[in-house]
Amino acid sequence: MIIVRGLKMRHESVKNYCLGIESTADDFSVGIVTFDGRILANVINAYVSESGGIHPREAAQHHSQVAEEVVAQALKEAKISSDQIDLVAFSQGPGLGPCLRTGATVARAIAAYLKIPLVGVNHCVAHIEIGKLTTGIRDPVTLYVSGGNTIVAAFDAGRYRVFGETLDIAVGNCFDVFAREAGYRQKEGLPFGAIIERLATKGQTYISLPYSVKGMDMSFSGLLTAILHLLRKGEHPIEDLCYSLQETVFSMLTEVTERALAHTEKPGILLTGGVAANKRLQSMLKTVAEEHNTKFCVVPKQYALDNGAMIAWTGILAYKNGLTLPIEQSFVRLKWRLDEVEVPWVKT
Repeated sequence: MIIVRGLKMRHESVKNYCLGIESTADDFSVGIVTFDGRILANVINAYVSESGGIHPREAAQHHSQVAEEVVAQALKEAKISSDQIDLVAFSQGPGLGPCLRTGATVARAIAAYLKIPLVGVNHCVAHIEIGKLTTGIRDPVTLYVSGGNTIVAAFDAGRYRVFGETLDIAVGNCFDVFAREAGYRQKEGLPFGAIIERLATKGQTYISLPYSVKGMDMSFSGLLTAILHLLRKGEHPIEDLCYSLQETVFSMLTEVTERALAHTEKPGILLTGGVAANKRLQSMLKTVAEEHNTKFCVVPKQYALDNGAMIAWTGILAYKNGLTLPIEQSFVRLKWRLDEVEVPWVKT
């Protein structure tokens, strides 16, 4: 049972603060953002499994246990009280069902108690919007890469259109599976992608791996199978395997992003999502941007991971355009695609 204590009844005032709740996967996060785009708090509490990947029910249980603490900490960091919150936003999808439902329950409880509007936010849209807010880029081609998503998108005719995506597993998931199989364990503050990046800098020999770009879409499952086979054979240094994995994956991502840029003629490239922190991927995309005489921006590291601030900011954008969600209709949407979302706040 989820209980959020210590909330004060709100009083009528100028609308100024949104509380955003992110809970699509392993992170439970609460962000507080002002209606003019100032991020006042962004608290993240991550579930880490004892073995394997994310266990959805265990992650949901973690989220319910830390929810009260994380909400309280965010309010403390923002230096406001709960009665000053004017809007609650939550990640409505896509994501893991038990995790999404836990965040939605917390959001509904706060909105109902404080008698304030509720907004459901698409997690993928939020990654794009926080990147645009924090970098100042407008109307980019976006490469969104994370543990659960790999998407190349750009705005057109009222929505973010998908120009290319993974046909199977996401880039972050590919890295995670490889790192676990190699015997690494996720350390505090150091995700598997960062471990691979560190090892890759010491790699000296490129090992040929399957390169699978199909039209504008990508497939990583065959590549993962191949590199796991090489890992188990034990004939190559782990540094060379990590180097080869990165180079192959990032070349695929860069190819599709460059094609989308050439087709749309957008004024820039935005890199967002958890894998955006990788310096090698940043370098490759920066080169593409320079060759096309366009801008390249990467979301700041603290907003690359799943976070409540991106949900709060996107909730504000939606609210300002009249998009609120009655509590009785606030069902989660596990497979809510990016290109299904109307984004009336985007102007080109």
